[in-house]
Amino acid sequence: MRTITHIVLHCTATPQSATVAGILNYWRTQLGWKNPGYHILIEPNGTCHRLLADEVPSNGVKGHNAHSLHVSYIGGVDGRGRPLDTRTPHQLAEMERIVRRWKAEHPNAQVVGHRDFPGVTKACPSFDARTWWVSIH
Repeated sequence: MRTITHIVLHCTATPQSATVAGILNYWRTQLGWKNPGYHILIEPNGTCHRLLADEVPSNGVKGHNAHSLHVSYIGGVDGRGRPLDTRTPHQLAEMERIVRRWKAEHPNAQVVGHRDFPGVTKACPSFDARTWWVSIH
């Protein structure tokens, strides 16, 4: 079992209408990734898609994947592509459920956003993950 030091929250930085198939295709064909960027992806209606087993590193944050778990919601931008927390109530509930489960399994792991890693210039997940986590637990 991997030692998990970070539970990383993401957004896809796409409209909420983006599809799981389209996101997977982009990673494969445009980025050339063999593994997905997240372990779990949450649709606006709350449906969760397991993209990768927790035991397998994803492509979530370059240089930090060996010890991280990654969950993302579809969305995270406004109509002009600017960062905006667009999580629906269903996505919020599912993200909380997933993070609580992972924290129970890895109590020493920090809950952070993609943007919280050194050198990352993205706004992802378009909200402050640390503040969100503190506010709900």
